[in-house]
Amino acid sequence: MSDLETRELRYFLAVADELHFSRAADRLGIAQPPLSRAIQRLESRLGVKVFERDRRGVELTGAGRVLVSEARMVIEAVEAAAHRTRRAGSPRGQLVLATKAGASLELLQRLLEEAAKRSDIPDIEVLLCEVGEQAALLRGGRADVAIMHRPVDDLDGFDTEDMLAEGQVAIVPAGHFLATRTHVTLSLIQDIPDLPLARWPKLDGSYPEGPGPEVRTQSAIAQLVALGKALLVIPASSRAWQWPQHVAIPVTDAAAVTTVLAWPAGSRSADIGALARLAAEVDR
Repeated sequence: MSDLETRELRYFLAVADELHFSRAADRLGIAQPPLSRAIQRLESRLGVKVFERDRRGVELTGAGRVLVSEARMVIEAVEAAAHRTRRAGSPRGQLVLATKAGASLELLQRLLEEAAKRSDIPDIEVLLCEVGEQAALLRGGRADVAIMHRPVDDLDGFDTEDMLAEGQVAIVPAGHFLATRTHVTLSLIQDIPDLPLARWPKLDGSYPEGPGPEVRTQSAIAQLVALGKALLVIPASSRAWQWPQHVAIPVTDAAAVTTVLAWPAGSRSADIGALARLAAEVDR
């Protein structure tokens, strides 16, 4: 086990993703025979088969399915170590903060403005991402901290500091009859035939059942709402990207959402600690 190399794990993951040695070799930019030999060496070191091969193709074994999740964590950890080490060696020092585009804009602006006044907090680079991508950016080391939302985001393995608890709003087309209401309820907006509720991916990547369109990006849902094809429910402070063709209406019975600053659990970074303490104060 101590002889396993990250290169071998990357080769294994490519085959596991493609379930085809030729396609995996093309993806890796190598010939198929060296890839096949690398997988054979990996199986020999582990003492188990990770793939079943027959005329019908390639399938993961039970041991192979376990190795998929373990190998991804190893690769993420190695990449995270490299990213964080490079940033730590930067003469100026820097923190990378990941956030969904448009999410909690005013709160983020206050955090950045206050951080700029502090000598114990380095420069902050904002890394914009799409819905649900912050966790992977933190785990992969591309970000040091992230603005996330409880209970909708994946906070497993992170420490957090609460910043703001707020209600949610429905974003609807400006020309729809709902746009004239002062408030709505979840039961009302979930049963409108001509304006289905957009479906965001769950934490496992699957989509909930429903008639609404499956969306993954804010630009896509903004267009769908403007065209009168869907509505969505989001934290009130996330409507900064709202278009003129949209109207935001409070949803009176929607669960409260808490905006948090998140970072890898157990971090000993003094810079992250200073920013976390500031985050606890910024909306007080």
